[in-house]
Amino acid sequence: MSEAADEFKNIDFSEGRPWGVEGDCAVPSATQNEVDGKDAKTLIKNGVKAVAEAANMPCEQAAVDDFVDSGVMFGPAKAVNAGGVGVSGLEMSQNSARIAWSEDELRKLLENMMKDIHDSCVQYGESKSGPVNYLAGANVAGFVKVADAMLSYGHV
Repeated sequence: MSEAADEFKNIDFSEGRPWGVEGDCAVPSATQNEVDGKDAKTLIKNGVKAVAEAANMPCEQAAVDDFVDSGVMFGPAKAVNAGGVGVSGLEMSQNSARIAWSEDELRKLLENMMKDIHDSCVQYGESKSGPVNYLAGANVAGFVKVADAMLSYGHV
């Protein structure tokens, strides 16, 4: 990154962790437990409005709690990062059926999948007192999906 900042105009590069940089959105996407409670407090103090986990659980629980408690729109990995798993499933379907979807068809399938996930998060995470709680919505939507499957097989 520092090389890009040296080569291109209007790009700043800061050594260290990125969570001290002011911005409206943060998208931790490198690894698990990338954002801790201290980082969350810094982001909140700097006015972050939304955090979207684009990796497998990049925020520690303390950070998640801080974001939710402070009213930051928090997109949990199980919802935000679902596109990668979804595309892998589409790839397996495509291979087993010996068909080939165009890039546009795949994009539309992924778009519909993510729209359905968003709609489920909104359905189960709506709050009368404030904005959608995407964390609660994703958790409840996931539970309902598993419970419905268990019921359909007569396991409950």
